[in-house]
Parts: sequence; structure tokens; C-alpha cells
Amino acid sequence: MTNSKWSGVVERLFFEPKPYQWVFIILLLPFSLVYGFLMWIRRLLSHREVFGVPIVSVGNLILGGSGKTPFVITLGSLYPNTAIISRGYGRLSKGLVEVSRNGEILASIGQSGDEAMLMAQSLPKCSVFVSEDRKKAIRKAISRGVRQIILDDGFNRVDIEKFEILLEPSRINNPLPLPAGPFREPLFCRRYADMVLQEPRDFKREVTFSNLCERMVLVTAISQPQRLDAFLPRGVVGKLYFADHAYFDEAGLKALLEQYHADSLLVTQKDAVKMSGFKLPLSIIQLQLKIDQEYLDRIDLVFKGTGIEK
Repeated sequence: MTNSKWSGVVERLFFEPKPYQWVFIILLLPFSLVYGFLMWIRRLLSHREVFGVPIVSVGNLILGGSGKTPFVITLGSLYPNTAIISRGYGRLSKGLVEVSRNGEILASIGQSGDEAMLMAQSLPKCSVFVSEDRKKAIRKAISRGVRQIILDDGFNRVDIEKFEILLEPSRINNPLPLPAGPFREPLFCRRYADMVLQEPRDFKREVTFSNLCERMVLVTAISQPQRLDAFLPRGVVGKLYFADHAYFDEAGLKALLEQYHADSLLVTQKDAVKMSGFKLPLSIIQLQLKIDQEYLDRIDLVFKGTGIEK
């Protein structure tokens, strides 16, 4: 079990750069311009395949978390017999894996990855697939008879015809593409989205907790973990951050509890799915999204149609 000092440095360079770090950003700028141009050309020249069922993509332009997973869970909870298709970041497997079928869990956390497992456990009336090849997963889902598909982190899947929902943070400090900034495509590519939602203007996070204790150690493996600070309850006596999607060691976590004389580990739901079976006390940070009704109504029109509503 290792912490994420290196990933933390990169995240600060991307999202909260210090004045001196702009020297490195400027040096990387030529590479970012080339990369951004290539990504734009890729989008322009791509051929979009139509699959005959409504496909809604929930994505973002930046690396790291922007609320995609809870957004997908919120949408999936409204539409039974929906297939959720994800890349399965952080999983230990390759290829197409059927994580769940109408709520029945069919894979292990190593095969699915943390986000896909959280979606599978949270959506008992949906099915979840992970695959590097999203088209292959779409065809598999259609063969299972699903009525509609939600594509997790699908904005950069430019070869699939879909309704594009783009999630954006409220503030962007470094608007550059990789490697000088956190953007996977140039910022102007946001215009290719059908719907752009910004937090907290268009959707808000609602945080609750379960099993809070007097002394807790925050342990998490999410991108930009400092964003949890605004929601933390009293009683946090220590914080330990790991690289996004990292797995945990039970013995190491038990040692942390002893080191801080803590009553429990404070973890997100995404972290908790990787601690299933651990005999350790957990306090859970539970996240839900409240999405403005006007956007839900528009998405509903897409799912009720015979194709993509532009």
C-alpha cells in the first residue's frame, strides 16, 4: 500500500498550479498544442456508428473526477433495463467483462474496477459491462435485450453516435490539453456536446454519512481528494491519499487505525467497494447528485425516442 505523492504533484500542476509551476507548463505548451490539434482532427474525421438504441454518454474533458459516476447512477436509477458501459479504469482484467445482469453481480472487484462495481451494486435493475472496446460492449448489451444504454466517460469515444452530456467543474485553473494541462481534448471541443452541465449551477452534490465515529482516519483513492474537505464531518484525525483507483491492503489499513488510535476509516463509496470483506470498521461518505429537472426532462426525451435527439 503506497500513498500518492507523485500523483498529487501532477494533480496540483494540472488543477491548482503554483506560480513557479507555470514555467513547466509553458515548456510543455508546444506538445500540448500538437496533442490538442491531433485530438481535434481525430474528432472531425471520425465516422460515427449508429446502433439503433438510444445511447446517452456522460463524460468530461478533463482528467479525473467530475461527478460522472454518481451522475450515471442517478440516471440509471430512473431507467430499468438499461445497460451501463464503462472502460473499467483500475481493473485488473482485460477485454469485455459482464459485471452485473439486472443487479446480479457476476464479477469480482478486480475484474470490474471500483467505479463499475459501485454502479453495479447501486443499480439493481440495470446491467453493467466494462470493456476497452465500447462498441463490442454495446453489441453485447443489445444482444441481452436492453432498451437503452448509458456510456460512462464516453465523450472521447468519437466513433459512436450518441447524445453527449458533458460535465464541467465550476472553475478551471489550467485550460490546456495534455501534457501541460488536464484536458484530453481542447477546451473548445465542448461545443460538440449536446448538453453541458456545470457544477453547482446545473447539478449539486448531496453528501450524507453512515456509521460516523468520534475518531476517524480519511483513506481514499480518488482523483483530486482535496475536494472532499468541504464535506468532511468532525472527528477526522488523519488523512491518507492514494493514487486514483488504487487497491487497499487490509493489514496496512488496520495499522493506520492503530497509528491514529482511530475508531474507524472514513471512506467514499467508491473506496468501500474495494474493502468488501475487510474486517475493519468503516464510516462511509455517501454521495448523491441533484440534477435540475429541465435536464432530466431532455434526457427523458432521448430515451423515449427511437434515436438521438439533437
